[in-house]
Amino acid sequence: MTLFSNGMGLLVQMVSTVALARLLTPADFGVVTMVTTFSLLLVNFGVNGFTEAIIQREEIDHSLATNLFWINICAGILLTVGFAAAGSLMARFYGNASVEYIAVGISLTILITSTSVMHLALLMRAMHFSLVSTNDFLSRVVSVAVSVLLAWSGWGYWALVVGAIAQPLSQSIGAWILCSWVPGFPCRLAGMGSIVRFALNVYGRFSLNYFTRNMDNLLVGWRFNAQALGFYKKAYDLFALSALVQSLTTVAVSALSRLNRDSVQYRKYLLNILAVTAFVGMGVGAELTLIGKDVIRLLLGPNWEESGRIFTYFGPGIGAMFLYGTHGWIQLSIGRADRWFRWGWVEFTITGALFVLALPWGPAAVAASWSLSLWILTIPALWYAGRPIRLEISPVIAAVWKFVAASLLASCVAAVIAGSLRWQVAASNSIGELTRIVKISCLFGALYLGAVIILHGGCAPLDQAAGLLRGMMPGSKSLRPLSTIAATCSVEPSQEITLVGK
Repeated sequence: MTLFSNGMGLLVQMVSTVALARLLTPADFGVVTMVTTFSLLLVNFGVNGFTEAIIQREEIDHSLATNLFWINICAGILLTVGFAAAGSLMARFYGNASVEYIAVGISLTILITSTSVMHLALLMRAMHFSLVSTNDFLSRVVSVAVSVLLAWSGWGYWALVVGAIAQPLSQSIGAWILCSWVPGFPCRLAGMGSIVRFALNVYGRFSLNYFTRNMDNLLVGWRFNAQALGFYKKAYDLFALSALVQSLTTVAVSALSRLNRDSVQYRKYLLNILAVTAFVGMGVGAELTLIGKDVIRLLLGPNWEESGRIFTYFGPGIGAMFLYGTHGWIQLSIGRADRWFRWGWVEFTITGALFVLALPWGPAAVAASWSLSLWILTIPALWYAGRPIRLEISPVIAAVWKFVAASLLASCVAAVIAGSLRWQVAASNSIGELTRIVKISCLFGALYLGAVIILHGGCAPLDQAAGLLRGMMPGSKSLRPLSTIAATCSVEPSQEITLVGK
């Protein structure tokens, strides 16, 4: 359900991008990105930290949930005021006066988001992912509808600002409707310190990851201008399709946390996850590398040609990003957010250094440094994450390397065939672009599946993926949660919210 919802959300976002790219300018997108580069870090203060703490903890009662709720609200108020006040500093940094006023509007998203953190966390703890996913999808639809309507009415970049506010507002309203839990008054409670430390480690790791993943926006916007950043951001948006696997973090952590981390079953499930992730990720990454430029030109129009060129350097890193994200699932499921946080410094140092070195050669070089950093970091990250449970790196490599080889082989052959057959089209010929995309996709798909079958000596990987899909279908018994709690979100003050049957 989470995959389906996020896939539909990406579809809605794609429709929004197509519409807004024709109603707004690259500079409009760029100037708003200058602000959201900073604001999204603060928006996620409680979302990344207390959510994982609620999900991973064995027992949660009303008083503990209440205290965490008010901590989020107080933090949200402080961060909202601070970010609005910092607008003038950001305007001077970028040399753009509009940034100051945009910062005031965007600051509201911080406070609004803090009101729904606990309700969504309780829903996910009870594994009500269908409700959470539906709520998230509907909030995206509301945001897109507001942005498109205002852009069509001539609001310019303010259409993006109001749309950004509409999403957390509608999401919070939905969360309170779906989760009937109502917080009480805060009180002194033993054990709060350990939960807050766990949450701060998770948020610290998120912050390092955030700085790493947004340093490129900061550097491109500072070194060049809003238009260059607008082109870069749209190429990055297609690259961020690989974030779809990150949306499964709460699902994976909820499931893996209920297994004995030292058991054979834990390792078996984990290696299966890595194999399926590599199968999908390497295929998606290689295919988008081949057709990404055409997809951007088809969807956004010829005025966004530069975004397509930049994406060509993003594409090779997509498969690695799929795999890289899974190291966090291991760290969180075994309760080692502190190690996850420490690894964030390694990621920040290596990726940041590559960004700085690539900056003089332009946005395309920065995109290439993204791909390079992911390939450098993936295996060491999985090795480091597996050390507390004595998970060797050799079975991890054995589970994924054939998919890497298959994608490389298939993409090279597909590129040679497409070039020899001269599947080229005029820049303004949308039908020709769509035909080229379909041809290359079908060619690569056949070559990739064939290479996977040959390297594995059979159809076992395809059977595994098909079995997973069957298990994900509504009514399947194979992947039902080990246990859930009825009415988790309507707990009485004297009740405990407990996950049993570990």
